[in-house]
Amino acid sequence: MRDRLQASSDLWLRRWSPRDVHSVLTAFADPLMAWQAPEAMSSVSAVERWLAAKDEEWACGSGFAFAVVDLADTVLGHVAVSATDRRHGTGWVSYWTTAAARGQGVASLACRTLSRWAFEEAGLFRLELGHRVNNPASCRVARAAGFLTEGIQRQKLEYDGVRYDVELHARLATDAPPPGRS
Repeated sequence: MRDRLQASSDLWLRRWSPRDVHSVLTAFADPLMAWQAPEAMSSVSAVERWLAAKDEEWACGSGFAFAVVDLADTVLGHVAVSATDRRHGTGWVSYWTTAAARGQGVASLACRTLSRWAFEEAGLFRLELGHRVNNPASCRVARAAGFLTEGIQRQKLEYDGVRYDVELHARLATDAPPPGRS
């Protein structure tokens, strides 16, 4: 399976690398990123564990994480399909972008590219993703990437003692590609 994908003339998806430690640290210094990883990404060792876990998922075939980079190889974000279930051909999509890349269509383009790769190369049929209902930007990314809304998962997530509803989206291999850049 390819581990470097061209999303556009100036945007690429590539496997994460140990050289990305400081880019990940910088991205997670943004308070909006606090909930995007299972542990605080505030030290080199935490980021190294996160990168090692992404590498292990690739090795096992259970998840495929990509750094989203520009032509200068500057990290702009992350997109992944994980929790893959080969029996049913399903996977869970996640994404984030750095503060500098937000609002520029980077996440939706990366999700489109990841989806195409997951269907064509990883052999998946159904991709799912979810976002807190109080995160309209993430909803716009999901819709722009061709993910259809399927419903609300009540109080699924808890952060800092507060429970959040999650809106579930999915995209099937048989769905028409979303309009716009792909």
